Amino acid sequence: MIPPGLMISAPASGTGKTTLMLGLLAALRAQGVTVQPFKSGPDYIDPAFHTAASGRASFNLDSWSMNRARIDGLIGNAEGAELILGEGSMGLFDGVAIPGACGNGASADIAAMMGWPVVLVLDVSGAAQSVAATALGFKTMRPDVTLAGVVLNRVASPRHETLVRVGMEQVGVKVLGALPRRKEVEMPERHLGLVQAGEQENMPQILAEAAAFVAAHVDIDALRAAAMGGVESHVAPAIITPPGQRIALAQDRAFAFVYPHLLAGWRAAGAEVLPFSPLADEKPDDSADVCWLAGGYPELHAGTLAAATVFRKGLRDFAQTRPVHGECGGYMAMGAGIVDADGVRHEMAGLLRLETSFAKRKMHLGYRKADLNVGIPGYDAKARLRGHEFHYASILEEPDAPLAHITDSNDVTVAETGSLRRFEGGGQASGTFFHLIAEAP
Repeated sequence: MIPPGLMISAPASGTGKTTLMLGLLAALRAQGVTVQPFKSGPDYIDPAFHTAASGRASFNLDSWSMNRARIDGLIGNAEGAELILGEGSMGLFDGVAIPGACGNGASADIAAMMGWPVVLVLDVSGAAQSVAATALGFKTMRPDVTLAGVVLNRVASPRHETLVRVGMEQVGVKVLGALPRRKEVEMPERHLGLVQAGEQENMPQILAEAAAFVAAHVDIDALRAAAMGGVESHVAPAIITPPGQRIALAQDRAFAFVYPHLLAGWRAAGAEVLPFSPLADEKPDDSADVCWLAGGYPELHAGTLAAATVFRKGLRDFAQTRPVHGECGGYMAMGAGIVDADGVRHEMAGLLRLETSFAKRKMHLGYRKADLNVGIPGYDAKARLRGHEFHYASILEEPDAPLAHITDSNDVTVAETGSLRRFEGGGQASGTFFHLIAEAP
């Protein structure tokens, strides 16, 4: 049985979605309610927070990159739960201009597809009854999306709350909660979003405070009663071809970004994942037949990686006879060097001749489509892949053979082609700046 669900969304980023989501997950878990979390969109940081708060692995659902069969298969992870909570990305209706696999990437697509009513988080600071006009617009914009109600955030005083509630009554929108201003429950951030869950040493305290905060100011019973969309059975998960049978996976604070559905898919296909830590100067397991360097924050640990001689030599030796693939941060660590924010160059593994710099940051953000020129682990040449790119690195050199022809969501060619280098022993090194989500339908 797949339980009913709700989509936690907002008009924009920075409104308080994650605070409400984590508080609800932790509060419901404390009450003994089993909740399955999902993340709408390509964000690769929030799912780890969801997992910490709920005790269940969280998965991304993306209407631009994933077809309906893959999304339905991922919903099967909610089997045995009592409630589904999905957290949206950006604003509820925000997506790209040209639709992809089964939508434009907006959280509203997933809410409509799954029949989940939306709980809209509204930042009411600086306004009162006027906020109701925003709620009314969200209520009526898409007929296939149902608004369960709103949670008011950053409420200044009881009088302020009363005035906002008056406006909501006028437009027939239910208020499910009102969160007063409280900076101590806000999550610390850095240039790619929230500081990763694995780096939060006081995570249990953060979650406990968020749970108490939300439980005190949100009508959780009313919110649960608004959930809809449960079904009797689910579609079998779509098969994901793993990059190898035994996969050496770089995983630590510098390399933590890999989509949970990919790891789950690899394991479901029978592959064995062998984690290792470049920051601890560990090399890939020699019994592995492929090495995968996840994305992350190598720029914050460039000095440590440069000094990790066992890791760097082990990676170079591995690549002589077997494939090594890197995504974004992993790709940069496979390159010749990284220039940090202070302008200091740090030597990297040197499998590729890529040179990147954070001394002059430039944001690269958006969906990507890739037509492979050559095969990479798990995908043959000419495969068409969909993914997402989000980094601040400037490319100084990307001189190796281009891995793919890459375009954005508007079919505009992207200059960052990824790289490929082959070795005499039969191995190869490849990498891209985008994070793989799915093969194109």
